[in-house]
Amino acid sequence: MKSILGTLQPLGRALMLPIAVLPIAGLLLRLGQPDLLDIAFVSAAGDAIFSHLGLLFAIGVATGFARDGNGAACLAGVVCFLVATEAAKVLLVVPPETSAGLTGAAAELATAAWKAKAIARLDVPAGIISGLVGGLFYNRFSTIKLPEYLAFFGGRRFVPIVSGLAGLVLAVVIGTGFASISSGIDQLSWGIAASGGAGLFLFGLLNRLLLVTGLHHLLNNIVWFVMGDYHGTTGDLRRFFAGDPGAGAFMAGFFPVMMFGLPAACLAMYHAALPERRKAIGGMLFSLALTSALTGVTEPIEFSFMFLAPLLYAVHAVLTGVSMALMDALGVKLGFGFSAGLLDYVLNFNRATRPLLLLPVGAVYFALYYGLFRFFIARFDLKTPGRETVEAGAPTVVAAGERGAAFARALGGAANLIEVGACTTRLRLNVRDQQAVDEAALKALGARGLIRPSATALQVVLGPIADVVAVEIRDALAAGGIEVAAVAAADRVAEAPVALSPAALVALGGKANVHTASIHPGRVRVALVNEAVDEAALRTLGVRAVARPADGTLHLLVADTGTLTV
Repeated sequence: MKSILGTLQPLGRALMLPIAVLPIAGLLLRLGQPDLLDIAFVSAAGDAIFSHLGLLFAIGVATGFARDGNGAACLAGVVCFLVATEAAKVLLVVPPETSAGLTGAAAELATAAWKAKAIARLDVPAGIISGLVGGLFYNRFSTIKLPEYLAFFGGRRFVPIVSGLAGLVLAVVIGTGFASISSGIDQLSWGIAASGGAGLFLFGLLNRLLLVTGLHHLLNNIVWFVMGDYHGTTGDLRRFFAGDPGAGAFMAGFFPVMMFGLPAACLAMYHAALPERRKAIGGMLFSLALTSALTGVTEPIEFSFMFLAPLLYAVHAVLTGVSMALMDALGVKLGFGFSAGLLDYVLNFNRATRPLLLLPVGAVYFALYYGLFRFFIARFDLKTPGRETVEAGAPTVVAAGERGAAFARALGGAANLIEVGACTTRLRLNVRDQQAVDEAALKALGARGLIRPSATALQVVLGPIADVVAVEIRDALAAGGIEVAAVAAADRVAEAPVALSPAALVALGGKANVHTASIHPGRVRVALVNEAVDEAALRTLGVRAVARPADGTLHLLVADTGTLTV
């Protein structure tokens, strides 16, 4: 199970990059509407983002999956998407009634419009698949070497070329199978719609339960961007902004929870804290509550009790499902561009259906969360913030510009970090050794919790600063010198050079390119003249990942170091 979660983790992270542009899209679209500023070009600018989400997903997912986020992966994702969608239009079978009674240019325009509308139904799934192709093909082919007479097309230049060929295969699948794919989407949409309150309850419940793994984004993408159809616009979120009066059911239920319920939970945890610790945690809980109420960012709150008191999280997940069903039963339709906070509620108030009902429902939810949290905390002596048996260490104060280095050291140093990324609220990392991660140091730096989906995957919940911290960590690693005592000691285990196999030497650029090589637990350390190595060839020799802790130094992570030596 953990291997599956580790495989899917990069997809959950990658999906957040294109989703991050939705707030500005929703803001521009709403501000330009006649009921607000009535500025047509501003509204058109916001609509342009919603209309090209497939392309944005192709770029974002490719960036997230490429091992170094190189632009060649993004270009490959775009090429695959454009080839797939445009070539698929040629293969579509257009119903005769589309151009009935029309001739010449009018018939051609009607046919082209039908094809564009048909492909638009699949733009987000096609974009995600294209992004996967771009990112994964970059990892596989970016170091490929072609014969000298074709050398210009080797390396990174080869990635968009082979991705275009993959786009042709995707085009055949979409074009020839469109009727079946479209029918499947319709069946899914009708099935979810027919499930009514039960389906909404299940969506809300699973949305919160999957949050611990980060895979709730996969569920959200189906209902927010694919499900349903309103004049060619698909997905509950996009249909809401397109003016569909039936859209918003899969967003409305989050507003009572995020604007009222979780802030009440913070108040309950504050009142339940030990008297001598209330002052210490009061500022933190107030900040978390305000963040949730205003912006709808809830993970910092949820991770403050998810592991300390799993019972409370189960209650929270059930109440989220109930809220989804309740708001739908009341006929409330609310939408958001980012999340279910006050800012989105105010911005989209005029577009919503029965939005004022949020206030009494929110009041009830405030009382429910406060009462249930206080009851369960007291009844089962749950160790929520301020009630822990062992107090956390004092927060670490780092100098300006040193935060990235501090996080890198807490994560085990440069040699322990294979990949550093982030989504909205968490660092998403791949590490060599989970035991080398200093959890106490991370919490002292502000981490709300740690999740380990697999043997090498690690998520560190930080809140909205996660992406900034990820950039700071990468900058610190690029600057060098980020080691910890344990890793430095491991580097001294084997000072004597070892002989690399002929195949390993070829993959590393030849014998003349290798200064020294030494064996360490789970890895081979190599000092090189030039770091331009054939990573694809190294993977065939058993190398799982390549870490670059400093210029000219590579750590080849392997299960058996003997596969690289003689």
